[in-house]
This record gives sequence, C-alpha cells and structure tokens, in this order.
Amino acid sequence: MAKRWRNWAGNQTVIPREWKVAETTTQVREIVGAARQGGRRVKVIGSGHSFTSAAVADDVLVDVSRLDSVGIVDPATGEVEVGGGVTIAALNESLALQGRALANLGDIAYQTISGAISTSTHGTGVRVTGMAPQVSAVTIIDGLGQERRISESDGDHTLIRAAQVGVGALGVITSVRLRTVPAFVLHAVEEPAKLSAVLSGLDDLVDNNDHFEFFWMPHTDVALTKRNNRFDNPPRPLGRLHHWYQRSFLENTAFGGVCAVGKTVPSLIPTLAKVVAASGRLDYADQSHRIFASPRRVRFVEMEYAIPRDACASALTEVKQMIETRGVRVNFPIEVRFTAADDAMLSTAHGRESAYIAVHMYKGMEFDAYFRGVAEIMARYRGRPHWGKMHFLGCDELSELYPQWQDFQVVRRQLDPDGTFENDYVKRVFGPTR
Repeated sequence: MAKRWRNWAGNQTVIPREWKVAETTTQVREIVGAARQGGRRVKVIGSGHSFTSAAVADDVLVDVSRLDSVGIVDPATGEVEVGGGVTIAALNESLALQGRALANLGDIAYQTISGAISTSTHGTGVRVTGMAPQVSAVTIIDGLGQERRISESDGDHTLIRAAQVGVGALGVITSVRLRTVPAFVLHAVEEPAKLSAVLSGLDDLVDNNDHFEFFWMPHTDVALTKRNNRFDNPPRPLGRLHHWYQRSFLENTAFGGVCAVGKTVPSLIPTLAKVVAASGRLDYADQSHRIFASPRRVRFVEMEYAIPRDACASALTEVKQMIETRGVRVNFPIEVRFTAADDAMLSTAHGRESAYIAVHMYKGMEFDAYFRGVAEIMARYRGRPHWGKMHFLGCDELSELYPQWQDFQVVRRQLDPDGTFENDYVKRVFGPTR
C-alpha cells in the first residue's frame, strides 16, 4: 500500500512514487545520483513544518530525519557540526549539555535545522539575525549526486550566501556547521498592553530589549507583549504546575477549544477574542532555548511577511482596518517580531532591519480572503513572504524583492543544472531551471 505524506498543518499531502529513508550522506548521494540517471525528481522532508508545498514530492521523497548527529563544539571557534536532519529541540538540549546555545531561535523547535535555515526561519531581536546567518558551512548533495562542502572559509562567499537560504532548490543538506555562543539565561516579562500604546512606543520597545515581540488579538485593542533580556542571575523558571497551566492548558487546550467554538459559530469570534486577549503578567527567567520556543499543539495555517522595520506600525494599522472594514472573522493572534539585517541572498531580512507580521487561521477555516487582503497590504511595503509559509507570489514578483536574485539563480543552475530538485513550488517561485 502506498504511503501518504502530509505536513504538520495537514494542508499539504502527497503519495510519492518512492519513499527513501537516508541514514548516511553516502545513501543520500546514491539516491540522488540514481534519480538523476533515471530523470527523476527528488524532494527532501524533515519534520514537515512548512506550510508551503516546498517539500511535496510526487516522485522521490527522501527522509533525512536520521541524519541527526550533534558534534562537539570546537573550543577555538565556538562552532558545531550537526546533521541536517536534527531537530532544533534536540540540538538545543545537546548544546545546553555542552554549555552552549544558539544566539537566536524561532518560537517553535519542531523543525529540522536544514529546513529551518532553508526557509529563512528567524526569531526576534533587532540586534541579532535570524538562523541562516549563523551557518558557516554546509555539506550538500547537489543535483549531479556529488557531495560538496560550501564554507565561509572559501575565498568567494557566493555559494555559502546562496546555500544559507536555499528553499530546497540547491540540493540535499546533509550537515550544517553553526556558530554558537556560551549558554545564557533570559529574563522574560509577558504582559498585556493597549495595542495603540505598543505601536506608539514601538521603537523604544524594540531598541531597549534584547528580544521583543508582541501578539495582537484581532477584534480587540489588546496586545500581549514579550520582553526577553539577557540575565546575569540564576534561572527562576515557572513552577511545574504553573508551567503546565500556562503553556499546556491555557495556550493549547483552552485556546484550541475557543478556536473550535469560533469555527463552529463564526459570529462569536469577536466575543471570544476578548477572552483570548485576557491574560495576566508573567515574570520568570530560564535558559534561552526554553524561553524562545513554546509548544504549539493547536493546528493552523500561516502566512508571514518581512517588511522594513520602520513600516511596521503603519502596515499593522492597515491590517486592522482591513479586518474591520471587510468583516473578516479572525480567531488567531497576529504575531509581530523584529530582526537585524543580514547578507544571505534570499534571507527575508537581506539588507534591511525587518519587522515580521505573521497571520494565522485555525485549521479547517476559510483563510483565502484574509490572507490575500494582508498580502495586498504587505506588497505596498515591498514585503517579502516567509519561504516556509503560505503566499501567492511567483518568480516575477519575487525577483523584484531581492537584490541578489540573479546571483542565486546562477548558483542554482550550477548546483542543479537538470532540475533534479524541482517540484511545482520550486518552479513557481524560481522558474524552471532550464
């Protein structure tokens, strides 16, 4: 019986012609080489947390989750070599045992490291970048089935800047070398505030905190702010019962129940939104990776855009007005984060300090009109869609948003001249290789 693959959100599904599980780089090389010889197409899966069809493989699917090793941190450089299939959660725990950490993380830890960097996954903090620029080298199996080591130590940085965010179009990443920092504690303060106050004081909040973000609940004027700052004192985490109540019950069980009610009776969503927005203040401190990432059991679909940081308040105000004037019922908070600029070719923060506005819709609910309305607004600010989240853009529109777009295309043709790693999504966003 054919085996069906589906992603975390359940909005992408496929039955591949072949399903391969690779345990070594040699096996990946053999799989890709054989596929190329047979004129087949290859796509790679990790934990399936992308909302796009970037990993959908109707021909040869390669599961790299067993390439999950974590090496010993090099004491001279602070760098560590890890398997491309290791999850960020497992990587965090392994680094913690070595007294190390990643400088910034996204807000979930389910993804594999190769999937996270390939889609330009980021966290928040305007003085730090997203995850891809933390990569100093990768080992990749290219479209010819050849193993390549691409590194910042090479004289020309073109290949590494392309490979840091490759969107699955350049090859199979079998290992990654990452910069790490000494393990650190974050002091977290989470509390509600008026959305109007947050937007009017946004520059101070972003500039005066190491990692600032907020969640705005549509149909209310309430934003949950999160301020995370380096902390020199010992951790003082939430107690076990308090942690369960806050992270498991309130943020997942209870919130999921509210979403389900709103899905059944959409007219109740504005009223239910006030319940979701009603939260108290939390003040605690813990190891950084335990602060950055939270469990997410409630399923949803998501679209996220990176825009210039100074456009954030204006863009979010437009989103608020659009929701109100079009009568859109939204039962999921909008998440807003910030990062420093970087130089990865297809990083969503390439060349500019960025604000990220992420919109979600509960699984099974109509999202198209809402997401398209938001996308129209983001286009006015030259918004770049997150590579791992839903969007409606194609090659022509995307090529106008990235200064080094053509440089990336040159690398793509060099590493995958026959289009071995193409699928419908890759052809849509980059065009066909030939």
